Formats: sequence, structure tokens, C-alpha cells
Amino acid sequence: MRETLLLDRGIDRRKLLLGIGAGAGLAVARQGQPTLARQATPRTEEAEAIVGDVVDFTLAPEGRWPGPFSSVTLRLHPGVFDGGDVWFIRTDASDPGFAEQEGLVYVPLLRNALEAEGSFAALYRVADGVDGQRPVLSATPAQEGYSPAFRLHDVAFAGEPELLDSVAAIEEAAAAGRVTVTPLDIVVNHPLVIWPGGGLAIDPDLEMPLGAGPLVEEPDLAAGTVTFKLHQCYPGSRYIATDTSAAPMAPMMGVVGSAPTQALIEANATAPIYVFGNGLAGPGPMGFQPSIFNSKAGDVIWSPFWEHFTATWTDPAKARLLTSEAELMAAVEAGELELFNGTPDTHPDGFVVNCPAPVLAPNGYDPARFAAGTPTA
Repeated sequence: MRETLLLDRGIDRRKLLLGIGAGAGLAVARQGQPTLARQATPRTEEAEAIVGDVVDFTLAPEGRWPGPFSSVTLRLHPGVFDGGDVWFIRTDASDPGFAEQEGLVYVPLLRNALEAEGSFAALYRVADGVDGQRPVLSATPAQEGYSPAFRLHDVAFAGEPELLDSVAAIEEAAAAGRVTVTPLDIVVNHPLVIWPGGGLAIDPDLEMPLGAGPLVEEPDLAAGTVTFKLHQCYPGSRYIATDTSAAPMAPMMGVVGSAPTQALIEANATAPIYVFGNGLAGPGPMGFQPSIFNSKAGDVIWSPFWEHFTATWTDPAKARLLTSEAELMAAVEAGELELFNGTPDTHPDGFVVNCPAPVLAPNGYDPARFAAGTPTA
């Protein structure tokens, strides 16, 4: 049965983690990478930002828009692709020391991406470069090979520094002996927000969880910030959506395509997410109760790269609130829920959705309030 397969896959993840360990990586100093000033991580009594680049967040729309979601503002970081400017956010890393140093969420499962060549792109950090040097990226959402999972590479000059603004320029300099390139065993989740000729979409209506795009307003390049829709998921996680391996479905989901991330499933670099396709009305992606993670964001078996599953009640009139993977699997075993890999239309072919969770907070969903027209985000 499908539920047995899911549980077995979870056990496999835990086995793979045994080889990673809490001390598997060493902190890597950031060199030659322009950064913006970081503000203190916001905290409240009930909520906490777990990504250091969070500038601000709110857990309720407070009448600013009709949709059942809140918002989070994140620092933008500059980069370059083939001579053109890009801006990205930073949320997760596979190395514990690097994650702690950079204020990112430590995700051990991301290290498994290294076993799936082609599932990740490359980000080059140029040490002691000339003024104006930015990190160099190997792909943007305008390329079929785009993945927000980037393997870090360090570039060091053998002689006089020069401006390097493309992978081709780095490869040429390396072939001539002017630089050395060192690939690191660190994978980061750095979704792009702006790239030459494009950017993540702004939702002008702000009515639906997905809608036309994941942004609530234009990125503020002067301030170096971007504000995303912030959604809730059990248990206690608040997430954003940026891209999906199901590239043909990306426009209807309001995100961009990242076909290579599909390979993260077989590499055991993903975690399951259960999205409800019917039942209790709510703020979930399909308009029903909030989705369910297999664990809280930041836990050792959690990943921002979701393997997407859709759960539907066999009798929607008997739907009840479920808040954990164990409760969901019990309902599947009892025949109350049917589970589809991906969606009912794509089953048995699944897909990946990249949904970093920069904030932890208690879930505020109340089915009765939502049905009465007073939903909480």
C-alpha cells in the first residue's frame, strides 16, 4: 500500500542521516561575496524566525488583503549570471557549521543531493575579487537546468584579481591557471527572486493561497528586501513557495519551474507534504485545511523540498481536522482518506515543490471560524 511505502521511505531517510552526523561539516568562511546588513531575527512569545535573513513577519493579514495567508520579508542577496544581475534569498544549508554561521536552517537531507548529479546548480564564491564582484550562478529560472539547490564552489585567484561575471569566464580563467576552483560538499537552498528578463510573480489580487504568484508586492531593491506570502502547515511551520519540479504546472501554481529538483526524490533529499484536496475549508493550497509536514521545519528529517502528496476524503461530509502525519496515515489505513502521489491527475507520478519555512509558529487554523468567514492566516 502507498502508506507503507511512505513509512519505509521515512526509515530510509533516517538511515542515510546516520552517515551525516551533527559534526559532518566544517564552517566555511564567506569570502568575496557582497552582503547586505542583517537585522536582528524577529521573535515573539509565540513565533520565531528560524532564518537569519528574516527582516519582519506577521501571522495575520490584518485587513491588508482578503486571502488567508500572512507575510514574511526577507533579505535579498546579489549575484550574477552571464553578466546579468540576479537577486536571491537564502534559507537552508546542508552543513551544520555553515548553516549556523550564515543564519540558515540546517537541513541534513540536502547533503544527499550530491548523490544525484544534475539535481543541483552551481554557485561560485569569488575570494578577494575586484570591487563589484558578485557570486556567480550557473542557472536561473530562464534555463531548463535551473535548480534552487546550489552546490557551493570557492574560486581563488592565482595572480591579479579580475571581474568574473559568468561560469564561462570562471572556466576560462581556470583553464588558463589564473584561478583555482574548489567544489565544496555543501548544498544550499537559494531560490532566485529576480533574474535577467524575469522574476517571481506578484499576486495583484491576494485572494488565493497560490494565486498569480508568491509575492505580495514588488521587491524593494533599494532596501534589499522582498515580501512573500506566508502560509501555515502542521506542525507549527510557516512556509513560502518558490518553484516546482512539475514545470508545466508551475504557472497555475504561481511559481517557476525547476525540473532538476525532481531527482531529489530518489536521492532522499526531500520530505513528504500532504495537501488536502477536499474536506474542511481552509487556507491550504487547494482551499482546504492546512497541509501536514512529516515533522516541524528544522527537524532532522525535514526538508524544504517537498515530495507532494494529495489527500482526499472518501466522504467529504465526514472530514475532520488532522494535524500530524500519524493521524493522516491512520485515516488512510481506515479507508477514510485516499492518498495520491502528486495530485489525482498526476498519480502515480509525483513532483517536488520548494517551500522553505523561515518561521515557526503555533497553527492558528480554526475550521469553525474559517467556515464563518473569519479565517486566521
